[in-house]
Amino acid sequence: MGTRSSKRKNIAQILDNEAKSAIDRITDLPDAVLHHILFLLPIKCVAQMSILSKRWKFLWSTFPDLDFTTLNPFEISSKNLKFMNYDKHRNHPLDTAQMDFITQVFSIRDKHSDIRILCFRARLSFSRLNSLIRSAIRHNVKELDIEVTTSVTTDDYFNFPRCVIGSESLRVLKLKSGFRLPPSSIMRDGFQSLHTLSLSLVILYNQPNLSDLFSESSFPLLKKLHLDMCFGLKYLHVGCRGLEDLSLEKCFQLQGLDISCAKLAKMRVTSCFDAYSKKSWVRINAPKLEHLFWQFNAVSDTTIFEPSNFLREAYVGLFMLNRANGMGKVQSVNGFLSGLSHAGSLILESQTFEILSNNNFYIQPFCNLKSLELHTGFKKSNVQGLACLFRSSPTLHTLILKITNDRFIKNKTSRAR
Repeated sequence: MGTRSSKRKNIAQILDNEAKSAIDRITDLPDAVLHHILFLLPIKCVAQMSILSKRWKFLWSTFPDLDFTTLNPFEISSKNLKFMNYDKHRNHPLDTAQMDFITQVFSIRDKHSDIRILCFRARLSFSRLNSLIRSAIRHNVKELDIEVTTSVTTDDYFNFPRCVIGSESLRVLKLKSGFRLPPSSIMRDGFQSLHTLSLSLVILYNQPNLSDLFSESSFPLLKKLHLDMCFGLKYLHVGCRGLEDLSLEKCFQLQGLDISCAKLAKMRVTSCFDAYSKKSWVRINAPKLEHLFWQFNAVSDTTIFEPSNFLREAYVGLFMLNRANGMGKVQSVNGFLSGLSHAGSLILESQTFEILSNNNFYIQPFCNLKSLELHTGFKKSNVQGLACLFRSSPTLHTLILKITNDRFIKNKTSRAR
């Protein structure tokens, strides 16, 4: 199978050959097939093809996949299409002229045609953003993927576009900017059809406690939730009954995390928690959890982690700023590791292994553990940590040691007997 870029080149060549042929077989294909083919091309190329005939003009006015991140990745000559580096331009904000192009696309769009995807990265005003999103909602958009910055230098933030909350067609929502969320009571009653929600650079200083937004009764169809750089967020409860995939990143001020999801299978938490807080806590109840990635997270003061019988693999990276933090932190680490007692594969980063090595631990046995990977400098002080883990791993089959120091990393793999 070829890459998306190579597919574009092949399609462009086919279209060029068909244009020279007496028989136009491409135009006779069904709309859905042609829309799928056009999706593989940059959107401006699709727009330029609308001049070929009335048929192609109709295809353009009903084109459902409006991905404007492909603007300017190519040049068109009189003889052929020359594609430039696609990914290089994909994440650059659009300028005023390019935003005008998006506005023109909506102005000529067939009013009865639905939009499957609207995706762009732009620098624009809130009023213009709101206008674009409202237009997409009127066309029953299914996926919104938008990253915006303000058009002028300002300390203000975007208000969350409320028009998306009541949308019955929206399945995927990805927003990245300095958005301020509306009150939880407004958010909680909407998004009845949403499957995926991704919020990045969210401003929560006025409502640092999200204990009732992602409740059992809210977001009834939500399966995937991603929160990244939620500034001001201190307390988060996630209890959506259908959630299967949860990701939290760079929520540095987080002090309390409560996860209670009956169907959660994947969880990723990285660079979270306030390391200086003296009242931080974690509660996890995810009986169907299969994959856990917990990296660069400060140890909380208390941890309650209910084990999952389905846990296949866990990656753990915990750190403490000071070993003098007391037994509370140590017991919290013990509580966290006890929640991994059914894991089949376990990876411990060096700082987590150091915590084990420098404190007296009794860990609940890892009854299903077959593979253990340790990142360590392998100092004398690590013997205690190794002994603790060996005592708690009666079914261990494979041990991998990543021995690290300032100059090199070596992998040592052995089979336990």
